[in-house]
Amino acid sequence: MGRYRVLARLGSGGMGRVFLARSPGGRPVAVKVIRSELAEDREFRQRFAREVAAARRVNSFFTAGVLDADPEGSPPWLATAYVPGLSLDEAVAAHGAWPEVSVRALGAGLAEALEAIHGTGLVHRDLKPSNVLLAQDGPRVIDFGISRAMGATTLTLTGAVVGTPGFISPEQLTDGDTSPVSDVFSLGAVLVYAASGTGPFGRGTPQEINFRAAYEPPRLRDVPPGLRELAGQCLEKDPRLRPDVAWLLAELEEREEESDAAATVAREWLPAPVSHAVRARMETPLPAT
Repeated sequence: MGRYRVLARLGSGGMGRVFLARSPGGRPVAVKVIRSELAEDREFRQRFAREVAAARRVNSFFTAGVLDADPEGSPPWLATAYVPGLSLDEAVAAHGAWPEVSVRALGAGLAEALEAIHGTGLVHRDLKPSNVLLAQDGPRVIDFGISRAMGATTLTLTGAVVGTPGFISPEQLTDGDTSPVSDVFSLGAVLVYAASGTGPFGRGTPQEINFRAAYEPPRLRDVPPGLRELAGQCLEKDPRLRPDVAWLLAELEEREEESDAAATVAREWLPAPVSHAVRARMETPLPAT
């Protein structure tokens, strides 16, 4: 794909397929190849080019940065830094809910990532557990800056809202509007998922979960008391009542001696079983071909 040699398939999603690849210099990267029905839409390609250009300006330790892209390729693709750890989704499914100290460290890293993303004028629009990768030195946010490119085309093709039930904000569900505090809502839902093992709007069909997210209060009973108020503030239905990421970052670091997210996650931030699983994944040799 371009100058990258594909090694293995990592997965697939609404945007397309993701491959592990290697650069000419030997660096492992994750290459996302865009679905053909999206690639055939000229307006999608134009939006994709604009969003990728903005995403390449994001500079945060807690993001998997965009390294390269070809919006005009056949098919279009983009390459990001490869993070060999587990996703938050995988970690919670395998090892259960996290203790409060680990959730705070997770939240601090994600808030700092969002601060950098928003600083370029982007809104993530699809922050969810599978878009959070876990490394020994902190979380990494992926897939920022491309959901907007996908959005209008997907609405045209299917009439569906772009986003993940249980993690998409009420304003995205009801009128399609997004802003930085839409990501704050998603961050709150991610923290509830990590702290309790399930999302704040329970289980059910996508329609049922989206209805609860838009009109019913979040379910915070299983969230530790020290995080419950903060999660509730993030999950306010009215976006005007939600905190911004700078305030959220300060609140998450409040109980830490240091005053920045990197210091907050620099210690043993992962729960022990998750840390062992991440270490094992990182030590797995990459395909040689």
